[in-house]
This record gives sequence, structure tokens and C-alpha cells, in this order.
Amino acid sequence: MYQFEQPVFFYVLVAIPVVILLFFVVQIWKRRTQKKFADTDLLKKLSPNSSVFKPVLKVLVLSLAIACFSFGLVNPKVGTKLETVTREGVDVVFALDVSKSMLAEDIAPNRLEKSKQLISQIINSLGGDRVGVIGYAGSAFPQVPITTDFAATRLFLSNMNTDMVSSQGTAINEAIRMAKTYYDDENQTNRVLFIVSDGEDHEGDAADIASEVSDSGIKIYTIGVGTLQGGPIPIKRNGILQFYKRDQNNEQVITKLGEEKLKEIASEAGGEYINGSNTKEVVDTVTAILNGMDKKEFEAKQFTDFKDQFQWFIGGALFLLLFDVLLLERKTAWVKKLNLFNEKAA
Repeated sequence: MYQFEQPVFFYVLVAIPVVILLFFVVQIWKRRTQKKFADTDLLKKLSPNSSVFKPVLKVLVLSLAIACFSFGLVNPKVGTKLETVTREGVDVVFALDVSKSMLAEDIAPNRLEKSKQLISQIINSLGGDRVGVIGYAGSAFPQVPITTDFAATRLFLSNMNTDMVSSQGTAINEAIRMAKTYYDDENQTNRVLFIVSDGEDHEGDAADIASEVSDSGIKIYTIGVGTLQGGPIPIKRNGILQFYKRDQNNEQVITKLGEEKLKEIASEAGGEYINGSNTKEVVDTVTAILNGMDKKEFEAKQFTDFKDQFQWFIGGALFLLLFDVLLLERKTAWVKKLNLFNEKAA
């Protein structure tokens, strides 16, 4: 197991292509300037020890040094001790709506990205809880099984999009039924399902299903993402707007937040509705809800001791910089004597 202490310093790697680009620009400039000064044969006689390979090697060494410095600043840590620890928490499952209506931009940057931000921030605020993620549109699919690995959960969450389900619609009933299979601990008294959706185009009688699931000890809380005024659904390709979705009458579709449906589902399942427009308020509300529940103790294996590894990368960077300084651009004498390319002596 490893982790990065300061991943922001990966941006230092941007300096590598800049250095390489500058190197090629300088080489082109030098070639043009040399041609104005003398022809190629004369230049070889004037500077017989000039090496073509050495400057390229120096740039490669410098690039490796920058990469090592970047990793050193990031400070990767390696887990060295795996222990079984006792944790207290609640089983929390998120059902994320990935239907096309979630592309509406009535809430920035759009409903889907806002929903993923909300879930990610909630996960960041959790303690010893276990989490799972379900995606649904025309059908439901398991994205992350119940786990204590928050980092992996956030990673899979970030990759969720509206193209993950070919059939459109909002089969929230399937998502609720699937959530029922996520809770693998029969002794867990508190099971929580957060449905993050715009509440539009829900299929089936979700309230009856929610009531059925609540009999299994599952409380459903709904988080509404979007506005009551609504907005059109942009269809983009490679980030470029192609058109707005239209209905069978060729009229622009306006999707609105279906608060009433979400409130009905939450009410039937013993939970409550939360408006998702303000991230901080949502996180605070969810944290208060979970803190008010009885926690279940369970065992989990996790790394408890991490050791810094930055010194290896910083040491490697310093060595490479020193090597780059000592590496001259003229030909190496012993390599020249080998005459690898069968060059004729002048």
C-alpha cells in the first residue's frame, strides 16, 4: 500500500516537456547560425570533438532529475505494517443517478459532476464507516462494493458518467433493490442509502419499494441536485456542444428538479430529503445524521505505519544533476578511439 502526501507537486513534471521543447528550439537556432558561419565539412574540422549525442543525453538526464525532484516533493509513502484494527461505523451506500438529465448545467458545472463532488466530500468526512456506490439510469449496476477503502471509492466515483448505461430512464427501483444486497453484515443495525438524483423520470412506484426496503432496516435519504427552474440537456462530443436534447415534437427538453418524488421516497423509507445546492450544508447534514446513529464495531485490515520515501528520489535527483554538470558536450576520448562508426581520419 502506498500514498502520496503532496500530489500537487506532480505539476512540476510539466517542466519536462518545456525543457525538451526549449532544447529543440536552441538546437534549431544553433544549426541555422552555424550554417551562416561555415559549411558542414568545415565545421567538423573546426570542432572535431563536438558530439551530437551528448547534448541529447544531458537533456534526458536533466529531465530525469526533474522527475525525481517531483516525486521527492510529492513524498510517496509505503505502508510497512498491516494490522487488524477495530472500527466503529455505519454501512453507507450511495446510489448515483447517471441518466442524461444529469448533464443539465442549471447547477455548476453540471448535475452529475456536482453529485460526484457531494459524494466525495461526504466520504472525506466519514470516520470508521463503510461505503459502497451504485450507479443507475435505465438499469442499475454495482460500481463499488461495500468497503473501507475510501481512496478506491473516490477513484471509481470520479470515472462515472452517463455513457455507463446504454438504456436511458431512471430505474431508481432497481437501485434500491440492489442496495439491499450490499449490506453483508446481518448484525449491522444501521444501514443507510443516499440517493443522489435530480428526481426526474423515475420509473415504477419507488415509494412502495422504499417502504419495502425500510422493513429490512435500511433508511433512505435523498439528495436533490438541480433547480426547480431546470435547464436544457446539452449533448457534447469531446467537450464541445453539439446540440440540446429534443423530444419527439422537436422541442427542446427542459429538465427540472423533481423534489416531490425525492421527498416521497425519503418519507416512505424513514429518511429525509436534502437539497444538494450547498455542498457544505449537505456534508454537515449527512455528518449529523450519521453521528446520531448507533455504530457497529467491525474488524478491518489496514496499513497503520507508513514510511517516507522522498529521500530516495531527492538523492537520485541530486546525483543526476551532478552527473549532468560533469557530462561534457564533447566526444569522450575512449569512445572516439573505438571508432564505432568507422569514421575516416582527416
